[in-house]
Amino acid sequence: MQDKIFIIEHLEPELFDWCIIEYQHISKILGKKNVWFTNIKKEDEKKLKAFGKVSNESIKSMKLQNACILDPESSEELTSKNSQQYIYFIFGGILGDYPPKKRTAEELSSFLPNIKRFNIGKEQMSTDNAVYTVKKIIEGKNLSELKFQDNAEIKINEVLTTQLPYRYNIVNKKPLISSELIKFIKNRDKI
Repeated sequence: MQDKIFIIEHLEPELFDWCIIEYQHISKILGKKNVWFTNIKKEDEKKLKAFGKVSNESIKSMKLQNACILDPESSEELTSKNSQQYIYFIFGGILGDYPPKKRTAEELSSFLPNIKRFNIGKEQMSTDNAVYTVKKIIEGKNLSELKFQDNAEIKINEVLTTQLPYRYNIVNKKPLISSELIKFIKNRDKI
């Protein structure tokens, strides 16, 4: 995986705490040297420096060769075989909406018409789970071989739970959700 770069094009108006937690988890999954965060405001650079390469420039103005975009609206699935020709894997850094609003297509793919697009299924994933899925595909797994859970539930206390309406990889028999995110959600949702 050393020659593969995962680029997260930040598409939210702010660098929300939730984003930072997901970006930190992406860095843990891939290793700092394999991650770029693009379209980051100057004042937010320091918050992400420990997790990967940080750029104010948008991917839309970079002239990358051997790049592809992960877009759920693409009709072509990323496979272990077709992923090998790419160096750069571009993801939209988007806080998911439910139901999905097709923001990757609108805010990223439409600006890069000459870059090949692939899907990793039609279900919406958190950015860190999309990254993990692509990593596994590059390493030789097919999408059909990966195990997923939709709609993970986080227990806040004895009475209250929060449902996350996204698709998560199953790793060690549990949905792939960072412990930092679980803490964040529990603290946010306390009554």
